[in-house]
Amino acid sequence: METSSNVRILTVCSGNICRSPVAERILQAGFDAVRPGAFRVRSAGTHAVVGAPVQLPSARIIESHGGRPDGFAARQLTPGMLRGADLILTMTAAHRSDVVGMDPSALKRTFTIREFARMLNALEARDAGPAPDADLFTWWKALPGRAAAVRHLALVQNAADNDVADPYRLGPEAYQRMEDELAPAVLTILGFAHRTAPAGV
Repeated sequence: METSSNVRILTVCSGNICRSPVAERILQAGFDAVRPGAFRVRSAGTHAVVGAPVQLPSARIIESHGGRPDGFAARQLTPGMLRGADLILTMTAAHRSDVVGMDPSALKRTFTIREFARMLNALEARDAGPAPDADLFTWWKALPGRAAAVRHLALVQNAADNDVADPYRLGPEAYQRMEDELAPAVLTILGFAHRTAPAGV
């Protein structure tokens, strides 16, 4: 259930049937292990195959990382979804541009997922994390701003290293490449969440 006390995260790709569902379901499973109900992860597509389930190879990837692919239906990205998100993680820089074009106010809350993972590594290297009594919701909702402040420490020479390749209508190798690019970023985010959770969470 989504409430005002959820940390609301939105993952975005094109069709919302391959990449962003993988990020959504693995992140949700991992965040539930940090504090059940504290995080609400959803996904959407800039050109969604509305109502379609997760592609089977992506469903298998979700399951292999402890998530559940069942009950999923692709959604078209809307401005309302962007306004309601505390953090927006896109699969490519082009998707980030689409998000900001749809809602310019989302600029400071939107990152490619691979870039955001590198930012968290940089942030953690210079900051021990929240105080033991820090409020989880307040801290996570302020995290995009803190991460953006270390963007310069997370730059890559090849801009393609910010993107997750689209495997749609391609073979097993393409899905393996997607997993190789996406899963490390997701696991970095979840590892950060575990390590920086306030005491008692």
